[in-house]
Amino acid sequence: MSKTQKSNRNRDARLPAPGGKRGAPWAVLLGAVTLVGAAAVILAQKNHAAGPISQGVSPGTNGIVATHAPAALAEIPAMNINQAVMVTVELEFGPVIPSIAEALREVERRSKPDDGRGRTFAILDAYGEPTPAGKLHISMHVSSEKPGLGSLVFRRTGEVLWQSRIVNTNTQTAPFTGKNLLILIDNGEGKTFTVDGSANPASILDASIKEMGIPVRVFWPEAAEREVTFIYSACGCPVKAQVKREGERTIRTKELPLMFPDDPAAVQVISKLMQWP
Repeated sequence: MSKTQKSNRNRDARLPAPGGKRGAPWAVLLGAVTLVGAAAVILAQKNHAAGPISQGVSPGTNGIVATHAPAALAEIPAMNINQAVMVTVELEFGPVIPSIAEALREVERRSKPDDGRGRTFAILDAYGEPTPAGKLHISMHVSSEKPGLGSLVFRRTGEVLWQSRIVNTNTQTAPFTGKNLLILIDNGEGKTFTVDGSANPASILDASIKEMGIPVRVFWPEAAEREVTFIYSACGCPVKAQVKREGERTIRTKELPLMFPDDPAAVQVISKLMQWP
């Protein structure tokens, strides 16, 4: 196998999408975003992974990491819809290294869907840090959504960081509709529980824990820090945040990862539920 073939193979690492149906609408904040049932807890636990990385395991990809290869490829690699890939790169910004949010504004998302509508993929989360060489090491968790072409391009240089031909080889697999949001909270001992929003709560603390039938404000003690998992993607990949309860609101104790940069409506719903500014 040539070095180019090995590079392409690593770059196209992907995760099969979990199966299962979702339901139970969360209609209080955004009609297009709903809360799914307890069956998805298994999905979140299966995909559990912790913490940002520079080289290693990425959340929701079962230990598979894709690094960028030269943009000139003999052919564009393919991946199925409802899968995920972690794109890890080092970008040069000069003497002033930007934040992850600022850096993502310099990464162009190019989508060419086969049906001519919408997008073919989305970035679920991103994190990283400056390198000793003065570059920004950044990892972007990409989820494929519908057939077509997709790529990430560094605006400053035109470098293609990732590209793929997204296909649907299983006609029974439906493309991502953007209508399901699942929120899980751990109990401080590594076990996660489903947040039930069927009563249209004004905040996360007014919701209940599905498996226990108790309010979240009872389940989540004052001043306790918890890992909160959000699932809103075609691949079913978890996005995790460290969150502390402070009275009737919660705050993030870690700035990263940057969550759902391509889905501001979902971020708005999450922020309102969590009582984030």
